[in-house]
Amino acid sequence: MKKVTLFLSGIFAFLLISVSASAQTAPGFYAGKWDVLIKGTPNGDVHLMFTLAEKDGSLNGTFTDPESKKEVPLTKVESADGKVTVFFTISSYDVNLALEKVDDTHVKGSLMAMFDATGERVKDEAGK
Repeated sequence: MKKVTLFLSGIFAFLLISVSASAQTAPGFYAGKWDVLIKGTPNGDVHLMFTLAEKDGSLNGTFTDPESKKEVPLTKVESADGKVTVFFTISSYDVNLALEKVDDTHVKGSLMAMFDATGERVKDEAGK
């Protein structure tokens, strides 16, 4: 009986380790509104507001152009390995912003792998 209990305990431990090792941030985590601060650009620190939506397991969205204050569609959104990269055009430059989860309300990353970025989820009027 001890061998059976030990064997079942071993299987349970293996399953627990397997499940936790393969857990990644789903693309759905990034859905919502994000206030992203990009630090040290030639124009100084820049705040960009991104709105990402998930549809059929993939993300798309917009950002608010800081000069015109208009919503601009993102060129492309890629998600892999729990990270997301958004591609967009700003001031006639095609750029990308890579982000990864820090906690439930924060992300970090970089613009073009040159400028550090931090972001915070923006709560809607309902407090979500």
